[in-house]
Amino acid sequence: MKSTVLQHITIKNIDLVKVSDRSQERISDCISVEEPLEIRIQTTVGGITAHKNISVTMRTPGHDAELATGFLFTEGLISEAGQIKSVDHVDALCTRNSDNIILVELCDGFAPETNSLDRNFYSSSSCGVCGKGSIGAIKTVSIFKELVAEPFTLNYEVLYTLSDQLRAAQGNFSATGGIHAAGLFDLNGQLIALREDIGRHNALDKLIGHALMNGLLPLQKTILLLSGRASFELVQKAAMAGISCIAAIGAPSSLAIELAEEFDISLLGFLRDHRFNIYHQGNNMTIGGLIP
Repeated sequence: MKSTVLQHITIKNIDLVKVSDRSQERISDCISVEEPLEIRIQTTVGGITAHKNISVTMRTPGHDAELATGFLFTEGLISEAGQIKSVDHVDALCTRNSDNIILVELCDGFAPETNSLDRNFYSSSSCGVCGKGSIGAIKTVSIFKELVAEPFTLNYEVLYTLSDQLRAAQGNFSATGGIHAAGLFDLNGQLIALREDIGRHNALDKLIGHALMNGLLPLQKTILLLSGRASFELVQKAAMAGISCIAAIGAPSSLAIELAEEFDISLLGFLRDHRFNIYHQGNNMTIGGLIP
């Protein structure tokens, strides 16, 4: 699989007025860049080449190839990296992030079903999703739906180190205070990979795209840490990648808990300041060191 990327700007400086009590001062500060990215796919079947616009997402520029491939995977349009021939920005000469269009060329003879994307009935949607229909769709398209969960033990002391590690590794958050992160850790608490984005679902798609492109799936014996809340679409994407333990620094939603229970994914929330809530503990996971 071939991939080319542009040099993206993720942070920019702006002038603003800072007010403290009754005093004010003009300062320069950093903000996170937010720009649209159009994701297209190209298929060639029987010698006929076709293009389809799959999505336009507002994202923080950078790791666009991972974002595109991760999105296609978590939407169930591809099931392995080998189905992708190349990932390229359409206009290699463009210099503005807002001009970005990324084209995912699929292997000859492979054309996924895309009709469901017209309503996007099981993935992230600003209009909301139907929980029962969404859960059923994931069961249908996930390549890991028959995966047998391997038992593992996770020490509570390891969990307590994760939020500080995530914050320390968030370069863009430290500079702007306005960006989400998704971090992947092993069972010893070692950071495997981290991706940031102004959209929490984009951050996770980038992380899963990284795992897909590097042959790391399924992500069974890993911990996914989310910098904010755990929503339905984030648990859905984790389920598609075979993740069996999700921890969030914020709270989960009711539908996120329901989905975690349905797929027996361990779901922890409010992981900070040496405390956390267990919303669902998977049958394959034991948390070691806790006092009964």
